[in-house]
Amino acid sequence: MIVITGATGALNGATVEHLLQHVPAARVAVVVRDVSRAGRFAERGVQVRHGDYADPASLPAAFADAEQLLLVSADAPAEEAVALHRTAVEAAVAAGVGRVLYTSHQGAAPGNPFAPGRTHAATERLLADSGTPWTALRNGFYAHALPWFTGPWRETGVVAVPADGPVSWTAREDAAEAAAAVLASGGAHDGPITLTAGAAPTFEEVARTASELTGRHVERVLVDPEGWVAAQVAAGQEESRARFALGVFQGAEQGFFAGTDPLLATLLGRAPRTVREVLAAPAPAPVAG
Repeated sequence: MIVITGATGALNGATVEHLLQHVPAARVAVVVRDVSRAGRFAERGVQVRHGDYADPASLPAAFADAEQLLLVSADAPAEEAVALHRTAVEAAVAAGVGRVLYTSHQGAAPGNPFAPGRTHAATERLLADSGTPWTALRNGFYAHALPWFTGPWRETGVVAVPADGPVSWTAREDAAEAAAAVLASGGAHDGPITLTAGAAPTFEEVARTASELTGRHVERVLVDPEGWVAAQVAAGQEESRARFALGVFQGAEQGFFAGTDPLLATLLGRAPRTVREVLAAPAPAPVAG
């Protein structure tokens, strides 16, 4: 049995969809906090199980009979997330799971200014110490976030950033498809594996690509980090969120998102989506209210 947590979310939901192209639905189970939201999987013969990292008592039944278990990373502050991951890993070990897979990040490292990078590094240490076979899917930075980080360049002609460095912007859809391929391989990948697009452009290079696509000059401008945070707060962003985002730019500047790996293309059987494709897509609609 292949068991996948977080299947009502965008990443692992798409992973399940792709996995069902490889294996029969009877071999797949999804673990969700709210089983009423997983009807589309139940209708296709996938087992739907209740499970919540914050409710340890729910996990033995959720993880039962798992030859492979894909754990989605918790959406929580760093220390809380690591504690939740510890609970999930310990439950997986107790349930006798054959292999634990985890949605990690390319920037998984203790010294990363991007806070989730430190969380992922701590979780990978938990997996390494668990004694259970494990795989960390170190996904590149999700490309759907790029429009937010580049700002309203279509209107202003400016990409204003507090620091610059290479980022291997990777389509979340490609990461999900690759995760399904890894699961379908039945343990062919061990330890941390890196799943990134084929290039890691700097924000200056992103601006250059935007210029080529639009036929107008788009300039990358470096701004003072504290001034950038203040501008985000003035625009209505909570300071904590602005400083969280600042960590992304600082992590890029320090090279935490610079590496690329051909494995994603190999798993997909095609080239991953590119930054040029992301920029060429219509601008995302503004969020209401």
